[in-house]
Amino acid sequence: MKAFTGYLGNEKALWTQYDSCELMKNAEQAHYLPMLVSQGDADGFLQEQLKPENLVAIADNKGYPLTFEMHAGYDQSYFFISSFIDQHLLFHHPFLTA
Repeated sequence: MKAFTGYLGNEKALWTQYDSCELMKNAEQAHYLPMLVSQGDADGFLQEQLKPENLVAIADNKGYPLTFEMHAGYDQSYFFISSFIDQHLLFHHPFLTA
């Protein structure tokens, strides 16, 4: 909510076009691209706002190819991003260059 408000303003109806859960719910199977999501379990927004279990449940329900990784002791700081960015670039590269 903090990020959406900061970037998109207070009009919550506009947020859905950027909400990963909403995007996945509305994705057509012909457009499914494998997705890798990494999350730190020490993120202060994890339980109240991020709720990655919602994304995992939608992916499971729809058969969406999601790889979800929870990393112990990490938040979403620069250190977290720099620790896992290579893995994400290698994972997503084939799908973004096709």
